[in-house]
This record gives sequence, structure tokens and C-alpha cells, in this order.
Amino acid sequence: MREHPGTGVMPANVAERRRLGLRALFEAVGVAEAEVRRVLDGAAPGPAVSRRLAPVLRLREVDLFVLAGLEVPQDLAPLDIEARGILPGLVIDAIGLEPERRRMLHELVRSLPREERAAPFAPTWPASFPGGPAARIMRMFVYRNLHPLGIAKVLARSTPSYLSASTYAMVGNGRAGLTPRLVVDCAAVLGMDAGMLAALAGVELREEPGAPGEAAVYAGSLLWDARRLTAEQLRPIADLARSLRRERADRGAGTEGGAGPSRPSTGRIPPGAMSRGGAAGTYR
Repeated sequence: MREHPGTGVMPANVAERRRLGLRALFEAVGVAEAEVRRVLDGAAPGPAVSRRLAPVLRLREVDLFVLAGLEVPQDLAPLDIEARGILPGLVIDAIGLEPERRRMLHELVRSLPREERAAPFAPTWPASFPGGPAARIMRMFVYRNLHPLGIAKVLARSTPSYLSASTYAMVGNGRAGLTPRLVVDCAAVLGMDAGMLAALAGVELREEPGAPGEAAVYAGSLLWDARRLTAEQLRPIADLARSLRRERADRGAGTEGGAGPSRPSTGRIPPGAMSRGGAAGTYR
């Protein structure tokens, strides 16, 4: 894996995995051939080139910035760092719902307008920047607005990885290593190709990873769209998700115990919210 002091994983590594050569990148990115050649030779791309490269490499812009060890621009960062205390609960409760209600909640998140940023997004973890491969993978979660406890909760509910928050903190700070299982599960929630992420991280996968589970796909998609909202916007949606999940649990208990019909929903479903599909409803 080609790395340079002070930088992270080069786009050249990703281009190699994607089997993209100089001509393909030059034609797609539309910058000077010499600049593209510099990047393929291992130089760190500038912010403008990174933005153009990201869709060609089939990466989100923020992820390419993180992988390349570049400072992430504020327009690519989560809107409100205070929302990270709400997001894990929202994701966990939404995963516990029926598919149509999962889609409804996701569509509600998507429907809300983006507000003005009140303060810069300035995460303090992982402490090392750009750090090694493990720190960069954890940093991609930071830019989904999750801290170590949030990462632990979301991955435990949506993937086979069941680790403590302190373990993720140590991974991000370089005191614990990446395992093949963790890389695969992180890739599923990050919406990345597991084989490529493992190669970039220098982790050998003993077998070809299968398709990501539906819970991980949904969690990753919901996190991505929710990162653009404020804590104030997300709080009522999280309350609704919790209410719907409790209703489902009560309905299940009533069915098993023969106690009769469940009580009506306490959450308001916006008109038309279930009439449109979306990425949240696309499962394997």
C-alpha cells in the first residue's frame, strides 16, 4: 500500500483496485494530465481534484478526503455534532421495525431541510491525524457523526461485530488492530466495498466477503442522510422511532400471550411518507 509521510491512503490505491488507468481518470476528472499522473504516482491530491476524483473512484467525497489524509471541508462534515447523542438510538430503534416503517422514517429524515451550520464541526477523536488505516476507518464513522459509543451500538445491532466503545477508541488511537471481521462489518455500514477497504487497510481476508446484511445497509444509509440534520430536527424522529418500536414489542407480546389486539400507534406518520421508496428499502 503506497503511503507518504503526512498523508493517508492515496487515490492511486483506489484507482488500482477499480482498474482505472491514467487515460480513464484524465478523461473523467477533466484536469491536467500532469496532475492526474502526479496522483497516480502517489502524490496527495488537492481538495478540488479530490472532489472530482471521488465519483470516478465510486467513493463519497468525505471518505476520499479521510482516506487521503486531507482535512475535511466543513461543507462535507456533519451539520451538528450534538446530534451524535441521538443518532445511535434512532438507528437501533429503526432497525427493529417492519420494512415499511423503516422506509417511512428514512423518508422523513430525507424530507427535512438542511439548516445553517451554527458551529464548525471539530471532532477531537481519533486524536491522530491522518493516522494509520484503522484511525482513518474510524474517522469515516466520525464523519457519519458517531463517537466510539455510537459506533459500538450501531455495529452491534446491525452487524456481527459486538465490541465495546473502549475497543473502538483504541482502534482509532492505534492501540488495537483491525480484524478481517471488523473491516468487513465496517465496510457494510460505511457503504464501501469490503475487499477494497481491506486491501487499503492492509488486512487479508481469508474468504470473499458476502453481500452486506440488510440491517447494515439500512443503518449506513440512514446515518448518511441523518448527518445533515441538527439535534433539534432529529429528536422528534428518534422519539417516533422509539414509540413505534415499543408498539411493535407490545404487539408481539400481546400475540404471544393471547391478550388481544395491540394498542394504537402513538407516533404520527406524515401524509404520503410511505408512498415513496428509497435506498433504505433496498435490501439484499
